[in-house]
Amino acid sequence: MNKQKTINKIQDMGALIALVLLVIVIGVISPEFRTVGNFLSLLRQSSINGLIAFGMTAVILTGGIDLSVGSVLALSTALCAGLIANGMPVGAAMLLALVIGTGLGLISGILVTKGRLQPFIATLVTMTVYRGLTMIYMDGKPISNLGDSFTLKVVGKGNFYHIPIPVILFILIFVLFMFILEKTTFGRRVYATGSNAQAARLAGVNIQRTKMAVYAISGAMAALSGLILLSRLGSAQPNLGDGYELDAIASVALGGTSMNGGRGRIWGTFVGVLIIAVLNNGLNILGVSSYYQDVVKGIVILIAVLSDRKR
Repeated sequence: MNKQKTINKIQDMGALIALVLLVIVIGVISPEFRTVGNFLSLLRQSSINGLIAFGMTAVILTGGIDLSVGSVLALSTALCAGLIANGMPVGAAMLLALVIGTGLGLISGILVTKGRLQPFIATLVTMTVYRGLTMIYMDGKPISNLGDSFTLKVVGKGNFYHIPIPVILFILIFVLFMFILEKTTFGRRVYATGSNAQAARLAGVNIQRTKMAVYAISGAMAALSGLILLSRLGSAQPNLGDGYELDAIASVALGGTSMNGGRGRIWGTFVGVLIIAVLNNGLNILGVSSYYQDVVKGIVILIAVLSDRKR
């Protein structure tokens, strides 16, 4: 019995062990990887995927999935950039972008609940439509005349005591998600919905409202990530966010959240995000082609899902 408990603990800590080993191996191979500047850069880069992955975790815990996050990011960011370029105050445009992202996510949730579509199909539809609307709005061209606003710059490029603002946001929102999912009634409803929807419904949980809420949260996190990217790049690109759903789903799967819903922890997603970031960063430093990086990430997702099924 004690042996089985030990095995279970090792499996639960598998993502953290993998992260430590990965850092050690790449650090030994490449001295450049071990620098403080590179670690700060790695954390800054991971903040984009991290915010999306936190929202994705909430969705997957309910037994769903959100393929539209990259397109939500693109459309909300494009609209924000367009509003700024047309003279709207930067702060107001950014707040409106968050509202738009939340609304776009909510539409996916409505299709899943009220429309009774499978989450994969519903978010595949919204992914395609939102990407198309982004291209129509931007006419396939970037929006770059955003002025020189401090508010816009600080979100993606600012520092607080030498710590990048995106990293601070990443950590604060991680703590917020941990509190919400583990300490609140809403968090318990999310887990109950994914674990056994019928039992949760009999216990008084509003399944539809819970699902719509997590998709709205996922949209808000995608929009926030888009604002960080907009700040860093200084422009909105038509293909922004393309493929971001893959990294987010990979991070959630690596963190041990069950793809069937009902089981998982946000700290596992946090570790999964860092694993993806270390992989991307390390492979770039080692000069590995981006095509091979996609293969590596695909294999990593496969291993994580197979491990989950075995557990």
